[in-house]
Amino acid sequence: MKAWQITEHGSLDGLRLAEWPETGPGHGEVLVQLRAVSLNYRDLSAVRSARPGNLPPPLVPCSDGAGEVIAVGPGVTQWQPGDRVAGTFFQSWTSGPVSRDVMRRALGGPVQGVLREQAVLQADGLTRVPAGLSFEQAATLPCAGVTAWHALVSNGRLCAGQTVLALGTGGVSIFALQIAKLHGARVILTSRSAEKLARALALGADETIDTTAAPDWERTVHDMTGGTGVDHVIETGGAGTLEKSFAAVRLGGHVHLMGILSGLEGRINPWPLIAKSICLHGLYVGTRDMQDALTTALAASHAHPVIDRVFDFDDARDAFAHLESGSHFGKVVISLG
Repeated sequence: MKAWQITEHGSLDGLRLAEWPETGPGHGEVLVQLRAVSLNYRDLSAVRSARPGNLPPPLVPCSDGAGEVIAVGPGVTQWQPGDRVAGTFFQSWTSGPVSRDVMRRALGGPVQGVLREQAVLQADGLTRVPAGLSFEQAATLPCAGVTAWHALVSNGRLCAGQTVLALGTGGVSIFALQIAKLHGARVILTSRSAEKLARALALGADETIDTTAAPDWERTVHDMTGGTGVDHVIETGGAGTLEKSFAAVRLGGHVHLMGILSGLEGRINPWPLIAKSICLHGLYVGTRDMQDALTTALAASHAHPVIDRVFDFDDARDAFAHLESGSHFGKVVISLG
């Protein structure tokens, strides 16, 4: 079968299409014919540089894929050929707290990923795709969707009437917008692009902030909330935006940190965490049960993940380049037909 492999780090030229050995499912495993794969910033960074804990090249990247079961191994009773499924980011984290063993089972890093025609996955590392979602839509859920759900629902206990601030218009932030609106929350969203802000308003955002025109956006947030601050911040920037998020959140509010798009370098003043009793929660994706809950919520509400562009499998390198450009709104997906 064909698979995209990271053969060397440093540039997208190191991402190459090649033959990959076919294997059948073992005990407790399922063989899946992949139909769609979505990209995350983690996948791009894995191409650009070696990451601690990742397999050395050749590494098949990507954690997020959906497709059809074509064979099941011994001991598998919950799946059968023809079932529509999406893999989970962590193949062994069904529920409960994270552990070192869980971290060793992340697709597209410690474990070979899903940017290939077929993949053997754990039977417990799958969720069912409802009829209302396409494979392309289902493939966006395992990382970005679950991360947003983990932050706002599982961890943040989001309630109707609360206010969520989402930074940017990437996959996690757009999922956070959709999840927040499903729960009756108010959403403020930031971007440097007027076009993206208009799309966010059309999707249901209550207010937006152009951070080019308002670089001190934390002050704008305070004005929008009557000086109180927001209940939740979806913090995708990292070191470059974290202190602004501390300023934008209310007393006792939640800052959910899951991104490093602004880089790793920087000194952070911890005093606001104490002075404002802020709950800062670092999180890395989530469990299979969270993915099940998110899928159920989307199906019940007839909401659909936001896909920016769909690329053909043979054009996967172009999909990575599009993600790297930062011009996307929502998710970038690769279709295997």
